[in-house]
Amino acid sequence: MRLRNKVIAAVSSLVLAAAMLAGCSSSESSTSATEVAVTTTVDASTVDGTQNAATVLAADKEVHSAGSDEAGTTGTITLTGSSATSSADGVTVDGNTVTITAAGTYTVSGELAGQIVVNAPDATVTLILDGASITSSDSAAIAATEVKELVVQLAAGSTNTLADTSSYAADADVNAALFSAGDLTVDGDGKLTVTGNGNDAIAAKDGLLVEAGTVTVTAKDDGIRGKDYVVVTGGTITVTAGGDGIKADNDEDAERGYVSVSGGTIAVTSTGDGVDATTDIVVTGGTITVASGGGHSVQPSDDVSAKGLKSGVITVLEGGTVSVDSADDAVHSDGAVHFNGAKVTSASGDDGVHAEGQLIVDAGSVTVTSAVEGVEAAAIVINDGTVEVTSSDDGLNAAGGTTSAETTDQGGGFGGGPGGGEEVGDFSVTVNGGSLVINSDGDGLDSNGTASITGGTVVVNGPEGNGNGALDVNGTFTISGGTLLAAGSSGMVVTPATESEQAWISSTMDSAIAAGTTVQITDSSGTVVGTFVTSKSVQNITYSSAAIKSGEEYTISTGGTATGSSTGGLAESGTLGSATKVATVTAGTAPAGGGRGRGGR
Repeated sequence: MRLRNKVIAAVSSLVLAAAMLAGCSSSESSTSATEVAVTTTVDASTVDGTQNAATVLAADKEVHSAGSDEAGTTGTITLTGSSATSSADGVTVDGNTVTITAAGTYTVSGELAGQIVVNAPDATVTLILDGASITSSDSAAIAATEVKELVVQLAAGSTNTLADTSSYAADADVNAALFSAGDLTVDGDGKLTVTGNGNDAIAAKDGLLVEAGTVTVTAKDDGIRGKDYVVVTGGTITVTAGGDGIKADNDEDAERGYVSVSGGTIAVTSTGDGVDATTDIVVTGGTITVASGGGHSVQPSDDVSAKGLKSGVITVLEGGTVSVDSADDAVHSDGAVHFNGAKVTSASGDDGVHAEGQLIVDAGSVTVTSAVEGVEAAAIVINDGTVEVTSSDDGLNAAGGTTSAETTDQGGGFGGGPGGGEEVGDFSVTVNGGSLVINSDGDGLDSNGTASITGGTVVVNGPEGNGNGALDVNGTFTISGGTLLAAGSSGMVVTPATESEQAWISSTMDSAIAAGTTVQITDSSGTVVGTFVTSKSVQNITYSSAAIKSGEEYTISTGGTATGSSTGGLAESGTLGSATKVATVTAGTAPAGGGRGRGGR
């Protein structure tokens, strides 16, 4: 069970900081990008990263039901340019302002240089937009200032547009082109284009639900904002925002402030965060594409939060397809991240995936195509699924802001083996299954605490420079199952512990093996027990599988043939052929002359 009241309790202690750092949801319309705002904190160690989507959503506020059974008025509103006409009860027209005061369903068509105001307390009002174009020069195009729920239904085949004023007062309550003081639902089979010239494009002060329709929004600040939640079950949504793309920002109730996507197609281009939730992000279906902060080739700013997906408590990616290209972290949570079935691809100018607490992979695929740090969290657990990481620094990094005073010296140091003399923090990497492939210029698999491999396949294409290593573990590093192939430089060699249940070999060659070379590992009888094709120059290879027996001698050769499928260069099988012997090694013996492992950053 996650401890969620930490989120709310922390708010009062951050009042002074908030006064210095203005949030992007401010009604001050001069903000064209998301300023970093301290609104909530969560004790990451209390967030259970194993929670699935159903568990997280069950703890969140229930989504409102679209529309209602109350009959109300049925009528039409015809927009006539500078005014409008309607014979429906509950509708009044005063110049270019149309006011609706009664529950009901109203079909709106035509053009209006003015505004529709809904002032119907505790009522559900449905506006069927059927070729409606509304532009306001002094406020929102549609402003539901008093309403239980506003339903905007897009008539089949229709094209509709809404645009608002170019600026709002700093204390304006209504501050979006399409605004609801209550819940807001968008559905239907038509098209809607919303331009938020002065601030946000679409905003609801309670919950916001998108069920269908083709919705295109452009906003000076946030694109789509629901204070309590933003839930997308269908439709095609395109957002271009000077602030955040999609945002839920209730920081006063731990059950609110979440974003859920179960269907539809979403494309976000934002200066700030792509999807920003104060509490949770849950994705169980649909397609999400995010480009934030100019993409991964742009260096993250200290002034603007430009993350792809950002949650305050937990992010659960359980279905659908997610693709993120961000200047800052691509997938980020102040608590935990759980990959549980979605297909996720990320590129980042900072971390590909970052969690302050747990990062769990149970299903699906995670591909980090470019990042500084590939995957970073305090506790990383891979149980199943596939993870592929390409990074300019560390590939997989279990780290955080603090370490304990404990240090270890387990026979590593300059003779290879576990990283000796480094501080050991409360951090861990655990691989129980699935596959993990790392291609890093910094440390490959790096833990500032412990590491354990009990199953699955781990392939590390580590650094060529001697200042980093393919493996870097400060504390105990054990292997009891699965397959490990780590290849990289010879300067900082770290190996599993000698007391590991499964045997391993580690060999440092006299000279580097060139990229594209087939490497064969054979036992004393000449049987090939491992075949690997290098993707870069390597001088050390560490290998463990069920075929390796402790104390026995193995030969490293170059040449021969790799056959079958490949996982990060580790072939399914191989044949020795006329390969050339380059080294002989005894299982369980660390190589001499390697550098001492160091902790990750």
